[in-house]
Amino acid sequence: MNTPTYTISLKAIDLVARIAEKIGEIKGAGEYSRNLRLRKVNRLRSIQSSLAIENNSLSLGEITDIIDGKRILGLPHEIQEVKNAYQAYEHLLEYNPYKVQDFLKAHKYMTAELVKDAGHFRSGSVGVFFSNQLIHAGAGYQFVPQLIADLFLWAKKTDIHPLIKSSVVHFEIEFIHPFMDGNGRIGRLWQTLILSQWNELFAWLPVETVVYENQQGYYDALQAAEKTANSEVFIEFMLNSILQALEELPTRKITDIFTNINTDKLSKIEMEFLEQIADYLDKNGEITNYRAQLLTNKSDVSVKKYFAKLVEIGILKTEGKNKGRKYVINKK
Repeated sequence: MNTPTYTISLKAIDLVARIAEKIGEIKGAGEYSRNLRLRKVNRLRSIQSSLAIENNSLSLGEITDIIDGKRILGLPHEIQEVKNAYQAYEHLLEYNPYKVQDFLKAHKYMTAELVKDAGHFRSGSVGVFFSNQLIHAGAGYQFVPQLIADLFLWAKKTDIHPLIKSSVVHFEIEFIHPFMDGNGRIGRLWQTLILSQWNELFAWLPVETVVYENQQGYYDALQAAEKTANSEVFIEFMLNSILQALEELPTRKITDIFTNINTDKLSKIEMEFLEQIADYLDKNGEITNYRAQLLTNKSDVSVKKYFAKLVEIGILKTEGKNKGRKYVINKK
């Protein structure tokens, strides 16, 4: 059995400890586990970001419409990528992360109707190119099945922390490059799978969004790990991304943020809007119309309407005018 080469640095150990502490804080608050809408939004954010890394141009709003069965104007293959990724993530908790057949099944979900060998290991050579320059050549196709089998056997038997193990497996999948297409998407999905079996919170945590926002760092970490034949740098990058994603989750109850809130004055949809922006307001002290649009996936007109109601009943107050207008919590 081939064993992956990796080093667990002091930085990685510190990050594991900080992640564990943050998970405890989130679990203690209890808000995330009860907020089904936030979980759905984060799942769609994961899909949008993972696809955007692979140059899919569809926005979060367009992806939401596709999943909700609405028709949008878009490239057919990009729309199909969204439908496929949603299927792959929807079956996440059914996969066995150490079973090769489940790995192939997930790839089939992810690439159905997009590649002719969906759900099958590649039968030819493959390389990753950037500006017509080869930056990574995958393992010989004839070795792929055994390399993946060895990787999963190691992952099943090792006693290293799941945060480290999942990062090593993610890197090794990218290094082996077992498929003609979809390697990045399946590698990120498989890390999420391993982590979600350790703590179900990770099934809904949009780590892919953080990776997408630092896409160059992601590629740099992959290349650095490949050059040294050691996944240490990549482990540190992914742990940093996981910690950042956790830090962006709401951890306080809305009544802790708005101490004098009167929910009787808000409709259900207005309350949902407030819940979506509450944690951002709490951490940043203010929010703009544009930032609220990004957080809630609602239109400019809708956001203005909700803000007007929150100002009217005294939960928020405005500062500045026109494009410089901001909304802050009304402490009075």
